[in-house]
Amino acid sequence: MPHDLKTVAEAAAAVSRANRICVIGCSGGGKTTLARSLGQRLDLPHISMDRVFFWLPGWKKRDRVEERALIQKAVTAERWIMDGTGSSSFDLRMPRTEVVLWLRLPRWLCLLSVFRRVLKSFGRVRPDLAPGCREQWPDREFLAYIWNFESRVAPHIEREIALHGQHVAIFTLKRRSDVARLLDLASAAD
Repeated sequence: MPHDLKTVAEAAAAVSRANRICVIGCSGGGKTTLARSLGQRLDLPHISMDRVFFWLPGWKKRDRVEERALIQKAVTAERWIMDGTGSSSFDLRMPRTEVVLWLRLPRWLCLLSVFRRVLKSFGRVRPDLAPGCREQWPDREFLAYIWNFESRVAPHIEREIALHGQHVAIFTLKRRSDVARLLDLASAAD
């Protein structure tokens, strides 16, 4: 059974000791920002699943067999922090993961973050995306995914973690202030 970390301080101590961390959650939740910041603070190589595994230039979805082979190779590394939910690869990632940070922010905040990101980066390629994947306006399907994440996606994530990550320590972040505190404490624990 996965072990739930109860406090931000407990989570910061766990991530400061961890060699392999997965940052998961809804689109717009801040996965990449958190993973990049923690990676820098803890000297862990940051892997963006969107950039490295999922997308090819021009928003072409990578072949699933190739995607899984890339993920399998990446998780064999001794140290990393990986952002991306992709629960279909939990069977590959969770056995190697020591800590999961699950961003479970309110859906309105995730939507607001997506719209801010689009306004800031529209037409440009963000560093966390594959070359040629220019920021575009979100379609109805993507917005529905965010809106329904907790009811439709979260239960599947919980099942997959229980199935493939029995040893994993999990911390759920529900507020931006918890994210900021985690970053502060993880930095101080170095």
